[in-house]
Amino acid sequence: MGIGVLIIGDEILSGRRSDKHLVKAIELLSARGMALDWARYCGDDRARLVETLQQSFATGDLVFSFGGIGATPDDHTRQAAAAALGLEIALHPEAAALIRAAILERRGVEANAMQLAMGEFPLGSTIIPNPFNQIPGFAIREHWFLPGFPQMSWPMMEWVLDTHYAHLHHARSWAESSIAVLDTNESSLIELMRDLESRFGVTVFSLPNLGGEGVPRHIDLGAKGEPEAVEAAMAAMRAALSTRGAPWCELHALPSAD
Repeated sequence: MGIGVLIIGDEILSGRRSDKHLVKAIELLSARGMALDWARYCGDDRARLVETLQQSFATGDLVFSFGGIGATPDDHTRQAAAAALGLEIALHPEAAALIRAAILERRGVEANAMQLAMGEFPLGSTIIPNPFNQIPGFAIREHWFLPGFPQMSWPMMEWVLDTHYAHLHHARSWAESSIAVLDTNESSLIELMRDLESRFGVTVFSLPNLGGEGVPRHIDLGAKGEPEAVEAAMAAMRAALSTRGAPWCELHALPSAD
């Protein structure tokens, strides 16, 4: 099972708001020894959102979706999720009870039809409790649909991870390490990278840095994978670079560009 994030909203694509969900999702997953495999952005276009969700449901991945679950005309996520699965949408009894109780407590009146519409989910959905205002999100087929407001969605994502996926916390050993290779063309490292991947079963990566602000031009060259394999690959990498006379150093020991 991979892990994905879907971030929905025209305001993100237009730049009216800056997305903060991706960085936070990575942080919440990392704290639990989990890692993000993919992320997508989608505007408030129902047809495109249906297509995106059809592709997402087909993966079988664990997916967190942020935004578009309100009841205003520009919110399409609930309806799109139902359409993507070929399901009807209906008022969820538990969601309706929570919405009625929340509106009555805050405003002293009965919930109206528009407010109750926020509890209309694809048939077969379960709810996600919302500790901020008790208006729930919903889940179906390993997809967890959360509000766009960070104050609500981030605690809800934590609840999902800790309640439903605790068995995945720190389920795999994982390490990442890298060094700085100085004054070297990236193309000259490709053969070494392939060799290290083949020998140690790790993923070797290369991130060029053009330098500036006191940092010299260099390549962040490293490996990620099982800790023991990464340690062995990095030792072989250092030895190979030294043998060929390619200057390198640990990242924390980068010399000044001045």
